Amino acid sequence: MGTRVIARIERLIPDGVLGQLIRFGIVGGLSTVIYAIVYLPLVSYILRTGYAFVAVVPAFIVAAAFGWVAHGRWSFRDHGTRSGGAEQPMKFLAVQGFGMVLNGLFTFGLVDLAGMAHWVPLVPAVLVTPFATFALNRSWVFG
Repeated sequence: MGTRVIARIERLIPDGVLGQLIRFGIVGGLSTVIYAIVYLPLVSYILRTGYAFVAVVPAFIVAAAFGWVAHGRWSFRDHGTRSGGAEQPMKFLAVQGFGMVLNGLFTFGLVDLAGMAHWVPLVPAVLVTPFATFALNRSWVFG
């Protein structure tokens, strides 16, 4: 099992995927901090109980704006092409929209329906959403 994992990692290195994944993780970590900075005050002090999912939209917009610049200029800097016009930003927005829907579903299900603490949906937002959006960004947006 261990040798298969090592062999797989070695195959990723020449393609640049490992470096992209590491850079994507760093930018994603920063995006998650930005997301939490917007999300947590909204659900803690502004929104009524049962409406935590509403905080996902502004939090994701702010984090996505940061992500567009950082992923385009750093995470995927040597991968694919950069097109002028609206096509590439629209693809990025579609991927971010998918991520926002995922995070909204996590929040609605875990906080609004299940009554868990406001911070609980940040766990799947960190463990699930980034891997889904990495794959889509690498293959479709910046590919």
